[in-house]
Amino acid sequence: MTTYTTTTEGVAVSACPIFLEGKSNLILKKFVFGYFIRIENQRAEAVQLLRRHWQIHNSNGKIEEVEGEGVIGKQPVIEPGTAHQYNSFAVIETFEGFMEGTYLMRKPNGEEFSIVIPKFILRAAAN
Repeated sequence: MTTYTTTTEGVAVSACPIFLEGKSNLILKKFVFGYFIRIENQRAEAVQLLRRHWQIHNSNGKIEEVEGEGVIGKQPVIEPGTAHQYNSFAVIETFEGFMEGTYLMRKPNGEEFSIVIPKFILRAAAN
């Protein structure tokens, strides 16, 4: 599995996608991908993840946008030197695609800033 990582303002985001063959259906053009996310706070202060914004691209040019509060129903506070990890999934209609996005974070003083979720490739049978 390939891991994609980027760091924005002292917060590193790593993404590791995996093709879920057993949940996918070639005939129905349903390709299911799991992905594991790790958000590591390398700053000297805690940060809180408030919102997520994803763009899910398939190879036909279709883009699905997903936006909402937190991740997996949580708005975690990530202390300095620690990380928050979670996993989720996406479904696309083609063998290949990619995902990318941003998280909205908040500093202890209330200031908000965005961090980049690295672009990662979704490719069927790429495990």
